[in-house]
Amino acid sequence: MAMAEDRVYRSRPPKLPEITGWLVSVFLALLVLVSVLSSFTVVTPGNVGVVFNLWTGSLRTAPQGIVWRIPWMTSVQSYPVALRTYTMVKRQNEGSSSDDDSIDLPTREGQHIRQDISVIYNTSIDKAAQVYQSFRGADISEIESTFIRRTIMTAAQNAAGQMSLTDIISDRRGDLQQAVTERLQSDLGRMGFNVDKVNLGASHLPQAIEAQMQQKMAVQQQALQAEYELQRQTTLAKAKVAEAEGDANATLVKAKAQSEANRLLQVTLNALLIQNKAIEKWNGELPTYNGGGAIPFLSMDQTKGKTSAP
Repeated sequence: MAMAEDRVYRSRPPKLPEITGWLVSVFLALLVLVSVLSSFTVVTPGNVGVVFNLWTGSLRTAPQGIVWRIPWMTSVQSYPVALRTYTMVKRQNEGSSSDDDSIDLPTREGQHIRQDISVIYNTSIDKAAQVYQSFRGADISEIESTFIRRTIMTAAQNAAGQMSLTDIISDRRGDLQQAVTERLQSDLGRMGFNVDKVNLGASHLPQAIEAQMQQKMAVQQQALQAEYELQRQTTLAKAKVAEAEGDANATLVKAKAQSEANRLLQVTLNALLIQNKAIEKWNGELPTYNGGGAIPFLSMDQTKGKTSAP
């Protein structure tokens, strides 16, 4: 009998107060769990955290790591202190935007080109709270897509408007990059950001301007080729003149040497010829008077007549 009553008691559904108590317990457990999980935030490496107190409105910065906070009373926003690159390019899916995000630059002549650009920057640790306050706690991606993007465009357009198209795409391209860098360092610096470097990428010309530039470059190339050919011909002509002068000098030197050789030969041969002629005209007879035991050689004058013995 007791066992039957026990089975009836166990099969009886729980009463409403029991269910309510169980639900309250579960709710409290979940509340405690959520409170524990929301009582800290992790500031990842390369970032600085800004802790905002919802009740007092105070702000403080926190380094990377775990930041403890009071649930439903304080919030934490992270901003990058490591270098970060914001890129604006024409080709899709290569920049910070998936669409054509290159900048439209006006030139001094009123022409327009599209320019790829990238800006390397970070958040100043000392001014992280200022960034939070200035942009109402917005995430860095939202700040980039609005304020930073617009500031980059304005700085680049103002700098390009002072330069000609040729300057922008050729020899003064570095001046444009420097001007944009200085302008961004000033404008972004006031808002709590440090600009490390500005890189100008490809310049995209309208089809008509590109055709004109190609034609101009072709004419310049032809002029350079003609100048090179003129210099080459001038050099060849100078080389031929130098060669001719060298040959003439060599011939002159050779002629002078030959003349000197002939002169020396003539001087040498005259005495021998005279002696040879004297020998040819000698009749073979010795003079009748001979002194000193030597046989004198007859001169030409002596061979004109015969010498008779006394």
